[in-house]
Amino acid sequence: MSDVPVSHNRVLQPLLPSLKGSYNPCLGAVVFWRLVEMEYVPFGKTGIRVSKLCLGAMTFGKEADEKTSFAIMDRAFEIGINFIDTANMYNKGASEEIVGRWMGDKRESIILATKVHCPMGPGPNDWGSSRRNILFAAEKCLKRLKTDWLDILYLHLWDDAAALEQSLAAMTTLVEQGKVMYCGVSNFSAWQTMKAIAITEAKALAPAVCIQPMYNLVKRQVEVEILPMAVSEGLAVCPYSPLGAGLLTGKYLRGEPGRIRENEMYTKRFANQQYTEVARRFVPYAESLGHSPSALALAWVMSHPAITSTIIGARDLVQLNDCLGCLDIRLTPEDRAKITALSIDPPSATDR
Repeated sequence: MSDVPVSHNRVLQPLLPSLKGSYNPCLGAVVFWRLVEMEYVPFGKTGIRVSKLCLGAMTFGKEADEKTSFAIMDRAFEIGINFIDTANMYNKGASEEIVGRWMGDKRESIILATKVHCPMGPGPNDWGSSRRNILFAAEKCLKRLKTDWLDILYLHLWDDAAALEQSLAAMTTLVEQGKVMYCGVSNFSAWQTMKAIAITEAKALAPAVCIQPMYNLVKRQVEVEILPMAVSEGLAVCPYSPLGAGLLTGKYLRGEPGRIRENEMYTKRFANQQYTEVARRFVPYAESLGHSPSALALAWVMSHPAITSTIIGARDLVQLNDCLGCLDIRLTPEDRAKITALSIDPPSATDR
């Protein structure tokens, strides 16, 4: 991260009841308050500052109804989170609509990110990173979010069918129109990101200032090339799925439901039995330290020096408050190394 000093906001956070060092959802109540500090960090080279935690809105409009979603956003804003991440395809636009109805006069206090690319209708041109779809999709995002501008617009996925120069030129058009402040890429590989950077520099287009990769204790591929690239290029990094779709909370070890069991994409993504074995080692380790596994898994992601703001999502306030325990955990390099040792190191980029 940058050597620029971080700023802080003193806020009140609830301490949750625990049982044998781990959060017990059956208890579920706030018991007392204490003073903590939300840290705000530079967002790459943009000059703006974001909270170390970013609220992900993927559950809004599905697992979390509007009332629950509002309560989650209220709590996040109260604790000092000033960064919200959504996407046009989250629950067919419902996520954006709920965020838009909630923001109101808080809009200028929020750094708002959304994404375009994924299918939003049955037509052959209702998805992708064509200039046509990017411009049309962004306009619809603005309407759903009830805002005149997006702080960050990501290309959600790489598109083999669209010339990257045209996609980046469309993003630049939105920047020039004042509808987008900053551009980013999500789920791009290191070479794809560097190709985008090279094109924007050569063609004087709006630069990609941030990336959104997956990163958690069981999925560590980004450590090989993507995170070193981000440090080298001064990119902000906002990783998603820090809990491994709930795998690192221990709920699947307890036979509880969740995304990995309910969604085919996530079932395949985390099918490797080694991932479950990492969870079997990590969950009791976290509990032995008196931490919620969710909070420690988040703290581990946040402790990587390349990470800017880690995206957290929740179905309800119980899950959110459990995750917020990460704000009370400061890992030393030695602490991080012990947790990392519970996982499997990915091979280096030059592995032979």
